[in-house]
Amino acid sequence: MKKGWEYKKIKDIGSVIGGTTPNTNIAEYWDGNLCWISPAELDGSHYLYDSRKKITEAAVKAKSLRLLPEGTVILSSRAPIGKVVINKVPTYCNQGFKCVVCGKEIYNEFLYWWFWGKTEYLNSLGTGATFKEISKRVVEEITIPVPPLSEQQSIVDYLDSAFAKIDAMKANAEKALNEAKALFQASLKEMLEPKEGWEEKKLGEVGTFIRGGNFSKSDFVKDGFPCIHYGQIHTKFGVATYEHLSCVPESMVKKERCASKGNLVIAITSEDDEGSCKCTAWMADYDAYVGGHTTIFKHSLNPLFVSYYFKASRFQKAKLEYTHGFKVVEISPKDIAKIPISYPSPYEQQSIVATLDSLKSKVDKLQANFDKISQECDALKQAILRQVFE
Repeated sequence: MKKGWEYKKIKDIGSVIGGTTPNTNIAEYWDGNLCWISPAELDGSHYLYDSRKKITEAAVKAKSLRLLPEGTVILSSRAPIGKVVINKVPTYCNQGFKCVVCGKEIYNEFLYWWFWGKTEYLNSLGTGATFKEISKRVVEEITIPVPPLSEQQSIVDYLDSAFAKIDAMKANAEKALNEAKALFQASLKEMLEPKEGWEEKKLGEVGTFIRGGNFSKSDFVKDGFPCIHYGQIHTKFGVATYEHLSCVPESMVKKERCASKGNLVIAITSEDDEGSCKCTAWMADYDAYVGGHTTIFKHSLNPLFVSYYFKASRFQKAKLEYTHGFKVVEISPKDIAKIPISYPSPYEQQSIVATLDSLKSKVDKLQANFDKISQECDALKQAILRQVFE
């Protein structure tokens, strides 16, 4: 214990307030002018200035909601546990929070940083079978170190300054990454726009589409025949090399539904709130059995050229005409075959691929650098917080 510091329970230095959700079927409770938040709105920002949804005075009275005054330390207590923010406007909240209105002994910014560095500890306090949650009673019993107010302010000033420098380093890496991504997307659009001398045909005229077979993740085995599941395609872009693939028993494999090296494997089903199938394409680099919700595209063009085309805005716009469904949306192989593709000579296709590969390689390197810096920044923040609070 540092000199002059005391350990105190949250209930002794502030009031813990929860919330609830007004009945969503009662229209008069919603679209008012009073802020009301849920944990999903906490995006990592230090302060909260507004809410996505608004409620009415009728909702407040019906549910006896307690107002969180400006400066409340708002802690998410479930789904997930440990997000924290300070509100800059009075607000109400749902049941996913345990909020602390600080008393005279604790500076709200000091408590914010203590909570911010204790995500792992707070999660360890959670209970529940369906999802973990920390109760009001548990939060009230949490013990924290409390120095004199003047020292709390000095600590907050130090943390604000140190973390601002760390965030700036991370922001610079993110800026470089976003600029590279923007350049890649602009180049992708420009280089794949139809040009004089290019040939234009329907995708079905340059190749054939073969629907995938039937298997699920529960069929995966350690050793067997490599397979490509549509869920894998959504998380990758580029070449489906062998080390990325799962396996199914060879007895399940139907050879006519296998992709060969250079074939494109296209996800034709996805979950998308915008009602648009992502229709992501992966180029196989190894013979693999292809699962349901996918189709194999065997064609005569440069595989990577076509793979990039599936990522380009022209294709993404054209596919909208043929997608159907809500939440889970789909596009049929027959409809994909109707979409036009423009392409140059094989030599120029390879030249375009080489340029885009080079740009994508730079994006991948900057992404790896950003991920590394993000991890290092988070680790540095945790180290600083341990040094301050322990």
